[in-house]
Amino acid sequence: MKRHLISAADLTRDDAVLILDTAEEMARVADRPIKKLPTLRGRTVVNLFFEDSTRTRISFEAAAKRLSADVINFSAKGSSVSKGESLKDTALTLEAMGADAVVIRHGASGAPYRLATSGWIDGAVVNAGDGTHEHPTQALLDAFTMRRRLVGADAGTGRDLDGRRITIVGDVLHSRVARSNVHLLHTLGAEVTLVAPPTLVPIGVEQWPCEVSYDRDSVLPKSDAVMMLRVQRERMNAAFFPTEREYSRRYGLDGDRMARMPEHAIVMHPGPMNRGMEITAQVADSDRCTAVEQVANGVSTRMAVLYLLLGGNESAISPTPARTEESK
Repeated sequence: MKRHLISAADLTRDDAVLILDTAEEMARVADRPIKKLPTLRGRTVVNLFFEDSTRTRISFEAAAKRLSADVINFSAKGSSVSKGESLKDTALTLEAMGADAVVIRHGASGAPYRLATSGWIDGAVVNAGDGTHEHPTQALLDAFTMRRRLVGADAGTGRDLDGRRITIVGDVLHSRVARSNVHLLHTLGAEVTLVAPPTLVPIGVEQWPCEVSYDRDSVLPKSDAVMMLRVQRERMNAAFFPTEREYSRRYGLDGDRMARMPEHAIVMHPGPMNRGMEITAQVADSDRCTAVEQVANGVSTRMAVLYLLLGGNESAISPTPARTEESK
């Protein structure tokens, strides 16, 4: 793996499979009575969040603590950033405190890349979401969830998602989750189709490794997984669709439409959900919806990322020593 995790496009297939396989080991730790490993004892991980977050920040905090790292949570609100301090000066402060890894979420696309390439800090940089650019660990936990649900106990061959058909529906224009998922799923061999109103399809999408459709109902019966995206109204400065009711009618997922999906197909959502808009309560609360699983899997996946960036490339959990003739 590279020193930093900025974009899902930076991951090779071997990198991605290594992370997912390591996450599988980390998930087994969660089933133990004591859910901690000593792997990153003495290391310091800083969660540097310039945007509000619940799932991602808590997930990274839990992941670092389960690896026995020291964790510093830094929120822009109530800090010197609110007084006008620059990203550079904040980074130099973190460097002075001895940060081994900085997990950054920022409203500006490219901020994690700037932090990683500036020389301001020596530690690893993990992109926890930057503007409308990318969110690579979300894509990794989504792929991990797909492997577990669609493949099950056989997951871990490196070819698990080859040929799988993944449909991503909704506000693609403002979604960093969609961008990262397209890159990662393509790397893992899946076939990705984006479904969105024409006004919510990004310029240049024809260069992405995916298909684009405006007919959701024709795509659903062929999908192994359908990922519903939240409509990000906080990023919208214009009317991208007539009304919420019209959007829900054309691009939302309800029970009737879910019934048109193959029996094995799953429904995904990165959260937070706008119930009644892109997804109904019936679908969100069904056994086919993996939203809660994705949150749990996020801890295991982020443990894997932090371990591989800071700990090494070997197995994270030492195998049980084989019994020798003398010990029998």
